[in-house]
Amino acid sequence: MNRVIAALAGLGLAASTVQLAAADEVTVESSAGPLHVETVAEGLDHPWSLAFLPDGAMLVTERPGPVRLVSADGELSEPLAGAPRTREWGQGGMLDVVLDPDFESNGTVYMSFAEIDGGVAGTAVARAQLVRDGAAARLDNTQVIFRMNRKTSTTRHFGSRLVFAPDGTLFVTVGERGAMDRAQDPNDHAGSVIRINPDGSVPADNPFVQGGGLPEIWSIGHRNPQGAALNPETGELWTVAHGARGGDEINIPKAGRNYGWPEISYGTHYSGARIGVGTSKEGMEQPVHYWDPSIAPSGMAFYTGDAFPEWQGDVFVGALKLQYLARLDLEGEEVVGEEKLLTGLGERIRDVREGPDGYLYVLTDADDGRILRIRPAVTD
Repeated sequence: MNRVIAALAGLGLAASTVQLAAADEVTVESSAGPLHVETVAEGLDHPWSLAFLPDGAMLVTERPGPVRLVSADGELSEPLAGAPRTREWGQGGMLDVVLDPDFESNGTVYMSFAEIDGGVAGTAVARAQLVRDGAAARLDNTQVIFRMNRKTSTTRHFGSRLVFAPDGTLFVTVGERGAMDRAQDPNDHAGSVIRINPDGSVPADNPFVQGGGLPEIWSIGHRNPQGAALNPETGELWTVAHGARGGDEINIPKAGRNYGWPEISYGTHYSGARIGVGTSKEGMEQPVHYWDPSIAPSGMAFYTGDAFPEWQGDVFVGALKLQYLARLDLEGEEVVGEEKLLTGLGERIRDVREGPDGYLYVLTDADDGRILRIRPAVTD
């Protein structure tokens, strides 16, 4: 495992430095050659997640609550009727959106969001049918299929990403809601990865079905996992979570395992004090990779397309605090290098997805957020 972060600087990987903020289109350099970065859509209020529809259109969530349809040419719809009720609640609001694996036949989409009950809130998941019948698109038959078991008034650490496994079960990442000790309680959804069936029921092979914890829980000891993706080579879930002061980490959550927070961490508290007992403890898992200082990671995607053959099998992670798109060079489950892309953007990168065209798409986290498309530049 790679735990010597300083060594990454010596790997010779390029970083883009061109200023992008004032331009709709720009060319930047990368290890795969020149990249053309263009604005697909703008005017989004803190967009959080992106899901591609079969016809090339996109569903986009905005943290204050709307879910919008974005046409392939970048036209924004009005907020879709029928979306789960939420509003901006600190770091919470409308969060992830994914399509059902059988979307083309059932039209079902899944959304995670901050479910607010009076003065408290918690991470929840709803599903609905997307209807596009010639009138305004809408969401029908919206149903909450999961809600965390202890809502609180805190406004941070909701998670939350949604990933379908090859067996059709749904993974849900849930933050520890700013109360770190909750992540060590297997009878508390906070700070865990959840695994449920598409209807919200519990798979019979979950690790705590026979006792020892809540049956929905897959793994515990997570701080605030805001990125998750399925490794296409192994079919396993990978997550990326915020540390405190340093210690952002990538994990491969296994059934019933404990990933340490707040007993172990490669970061420190914001005061500078040590977290827990240090960086290791018997019975607790080590990360695949970590960052120190913190980049504040968010969306995550493995690249499988043909547009960038040099990057096939690599994983991309958006950085909020340090404002770039990280490309992590993988050898198996080991991170052997990092390339910093879009460093001149000057904006927080909230999500990254591979499009059906093989290009990369990112969301910028801002009042006037954008969808950016990254493709190879055409050169003479």
